[in-house]
Amino acid sequence: MNPFSDHPAGTIAALGEQKLLARIRRWLGSAAPASPAGMGDDCAVLPPRRARGRAAPPAALVTVDPVIYGEHFDAAVPPRAVGRKLLRRNLSDIAAMGGRPRAAVLALALDPRTRIDWLEAFYRGLAADARAFGVPLVGGDLATHRGGLVATLTLLGETTAPEGRALTRRGARVGDWIAVTGRLGGSLASGRHHSFTPRLDEGRWLARRPEAVALMDLSDGLAKDVHALTPAGARPLLFGELIPRHARVDLRGALTDGEDYELLLALRATPAQAQKLLAAWRRAFPRLPLTVIGQFAPAAASPSAHGALDLSALHGFEHFQ
Repeated sequence: MNPFSDHPAGTIAALGEQKLLARIRRWLGSAAPASPAGMGDDCAVLPPRRARGRAAPPAALVTVDPVIYGEHFDAAVPPRAVGRKLLRRNLSDIAAMGGRPRAAVLALALDPRTRIDWLEAFYRGLAADARAFGVPLVGGDLATHRGGLVATLTLLGETTAPEGRALTRRGARVGDWIAVTGRLGGSLASGRHHSFTPRLDEGRWLARRPEAVALMDLSDGLAKDVHALTPAGARPLLFGELIPRHARVDLRGALTDGEDYELLLALRATPAQAQKLLAAWRRAFPRLPLTVIGQFAPAAASPSAHGALDLSALHGFEHFQ
């Protein structure tokens, strides 16, 4: 059976990423456990076996992401930067669970025409970051892919907070504050999409704070990703004047450009508690802002009535569409 079709109605282009993921969950059935032990979060969380009378050991974290020529990079991006981007986008997933990376495996699918000097520089960039972040590359695989180049990295990690706590996307509820680290927008034009810093220290700090109840990294744009953090029966109210932006980036860019790799989180705190947390953050990370940009409200709430942004016409990046 040919896996491809020229009739769009019967292809994954007719579904888009989110509907395709829903179909995959249905096809897998009981073979796929619920999140966070299965698909649906930044990492899968594999709970440890707890010995009686002993403190809970760390839970294992597993994530996987590729870089694909023509999608995540092109000939204008140096090969060393491609290697760094591959590791760092996986590290960002570990950061989004408040975890620590432990080891990685790499699978490459290469056209036989791939240049040796390009591949050497890719590996040297990857190795430099692996050493910097303390991530040994423990194995992988090579395969032929005529007409393309795909590098896929699987990263293993572990939780660092007490009792093996991992922050997931599903801890928020109505009334929680919405906050973001750093500044957003302009990742492609600036080159930040391959030169960002994964927020590992910041994620571990948040995992130890009881006020932080949900966490994820921003890869597809705030306007899209915030819905993954939004609890059932709620809607996000975001306020444009509060959203931190890079220089020369407009509000739409901050909402939809994607590949920011900052942390998006939900905070459960009174206004006074939130101010204390923000003050503690500034002491811990004086060079990186943490900004409250909105709040989760009941689904019936009108954004316009609250002076919030209407996100219905704003979309971040979605695969296959």
